[in-house]
Amino acid sequence: MAADDTVRNRSQQVKGKVKEQAGKATGNTKLERSGQADMAKGEVKQRGSKIKDAFS
Repeated sequence: MAADDTVRNRSQQVKGKVKEQAGKATGNTKLERSGQADMAKGEVKQRGSKIKDAFS
């Protein structure tokens, strides 16, 4: 289960990075900020998963 979470969280970070870069390339600040938010969400989930695993 933890490996599935890791993959899901990492894919959210990658998706966010792609959206951020697309926003920068097109000058779309809304898309860029959305990508940054996705990256942050993935990072927070990843850290939470690591903490959860540490207590298991």
